[in-house]
Amino acid sequence: MTEAGNRSTTYRDKNSTADRALDILGMFATERLRIRSADVAGELGVARSTAYRYLSTLHRAGYLEDDPQGGFRLGQKVFELARLARSSYGLSAVALPIMERIAAEIGETVLLTRRSGAQVVCLEKAEPPENRVRLSYQRGTVLPLNAGASAWVLIAWEPPDECERLLAEHPFTELTSASVVSPSDVAARLGDIRNAGFAVTRGELDPDAIGIAAPIRDDQGKVVAGLSVVSINRRVPADRETELVEAVLKSAGELSTRIALVAN
Repeated sequence: MTEAGNRSTTYRDKNSTADRALDILGMFATERLRIRSADVAGELGVARSTAYRYLSTLHRAGYLEDDPQGGFRLGQKVFELARLARSSYGLSAVALPIMERIAAEIGETVLLTRRSGAQVVCLEKAEPPENRVRLSYQRGTVLPLNAGASAWVLIAWEPPDECERLLAEHPFTELTSASVVSPSDVAARLGDIRNAGFAVTRGELDPDAIGIAAPIRDDQGKVVAGLSVVSINRRVPADRETELVEAVLKSAGELSTRIALVAN
């Protein structure tokens, strides 16, 4: 056989072995946390000795380890790869697919916001494919802490002393005639948001805009970001408001679950 032929055969053999290794790792599932050579032999259609050889290779490389009850379970190398994979995803990367989906489903603009000190930053924005309403919110926009629903949810669950400090050092300003600025009104608003689990504002940042927002939490339950839908008042009558609240709460919950998985 020629040298080129030898290289080709070697490549095919290595590729075949890699395929088998991936097949074996893919056999693990929530309801199947341990596998044996007999399982591999049966599912891959190979001799048990061949199956054991594949398993031994994965074991030596750290992808599998001995299970106390017999057979093999996933090894430390898999956990290391999972950690690296999770750390490669930032908040925006995790959130954007969900934001784009909900924007397409409800036909409204969706924002991802995060608090930075006494300000709110728009991290991401997703618009429906056929968006007939153009709003001024853009990625990187910086807003005050009372700038609509997407801002309110970022402080509603902060400890009381943190809220008091923020209000003392950075008093809320009147952005529109609907703005909430007095300390007593702010405290009442924050309490209402905590009780409801979401925020709805009309005309507090833009006189014609409505915002509906819910908190996004990390694996410790701390609010780390806000997910909001922004539209104009005439597009969201009272009956549609309920529909959008449900959509935002569901998506914020999904995002919180994904972020918790990324953190662990």
